[in-house]
Amino acid sequence: MNRKQRWLEILKASTKLGLTSFGGPAAHIGYFRDEYVHRRKWLDDKAYADLVALCQFLPGPASSQVGISIGMMRGGIMGGFLSWLGFTMPSVIALMIFAMLITSGSVDIAWLQGLKIVAVAVVAHALLGMGKSLTPDVQRLMIALGAAIAILLVPTAWAQIIVIVLTGIIGFLLYGKDQAPEAVKLVLTFGKKTGLAAWGIFAALLIGLPLVRPFIESSAFAIFDIFYRVGAIVFGGGHVVLPMLEREVVPEWMTADAFIAGYGAAQAVPGPLFTLSAYLGQLMSGAGGVLIAVVAMFLPSFLLVIGTLPFWSVIRTKPGIQAALKGINAGVVGILLAALYDPVFTSAIRGPVDFAIAIAAFGMLVYLKLAPWKVVLITALLGALAYAL
Repeated sequence: MNRKQRWLEILKASTKLGLTSFGGPAAHIGYFRDEYVHRRKWLDDKAYADLVALCQFLPGPASSQVGISIGMMRGGIMGGFLSWLGFTMPSVIALMIFAMLITSGSVDIAWLQGLKIVAVAVVAHALLGMGKSLTPDVQRLMIALGAAIAILLVPTAWAQIIVIVLTGIIGFLLYGKDQAPEAVKLVLTFGKKTGLAAWGIFAALLIGLPLVRPFIESSAFAIFDIFYRVGAIVFGGGHVVLPMLEREVVPEWMTADAFIAGYGAAQAVPGPLFTLSAYLGQLMSGAGGVLIAVVAMFLPSFLLVIGTLPFWSVIRTKPGIQAALKGINAGVVGILLAALYDPVFTSAIRGPVDFAIAIAAFGMLVYLKLAPWKVVLITALLGALAYAL
């Protein structure tokens, strides 16, 4: 099979996943394993588990980064891009259209209330799942609770960055003597020099964009800076991006209601939750805003994957790295807990009826185990009825 055939194969496989992968990051990891490990046999279970570990270690959307990594192993950097494109574009297009309908007034405000309510259930469900896996002992539970209290008392984007750094230090101190697992050697078409270049670009943009922004009066530059910065520093996946983005775009670019409605709509489409950037970009600056926001949001993921893959076999064996990650992951749970209250709960729940609908949606997700898109549609209908009454 030549290179172009491999690229086409990657695009077909990832587009199929982009159209059918409902259920969030944990479900995406399962879909990827079925498609790439079992069905196509592009890699074995041990290598796949190592890639998942890498992408959980990095900031950004873990499921998207797993797909990008597999694409790069299969077809080089272009393979990684095509893997991302197929997995991401279906939900980008859907959320862009939804934002256009909102700005044109074609979406009834009653339905928006339902979408805001379902966000409460979805974030609570994500918090429950992440809490079980990332805070399995008292020490990490305390880290999570401390992080939540800090974020609620100091609700700023910089506070979240400081919390992530501090929880990493605490994790290193508590778990530094734990043994790290052995790593699998990954086969790549690029080496450490390319990796170092990617890290250089990543750092230059992360540091340089905020420094230059005050001197450039351009909405396009501001959008790129916002979404690149958030995409570069958010740990824990799509749900954790919610509070960071909310503080960047509300109320300067949109209302809290419009923001939470988009988050609710993002639950009804397949693919990564980071495609919320398409919805926000459309509201901020039309089709051009969509392109800038989506590219900026996912660019750090590409640079981090390219930069880290050549070194992962060495990094993975460092107990200190694993220890810091344990603390950071617990801190992420705390950040998500704070987000469940503000902005999600405070924006969506107006009274007992709304809270009752949110509880029902949570039950459908956790106990009836309905697909998220079904829960979104049912809750949107219930929210619309409650708003009408």
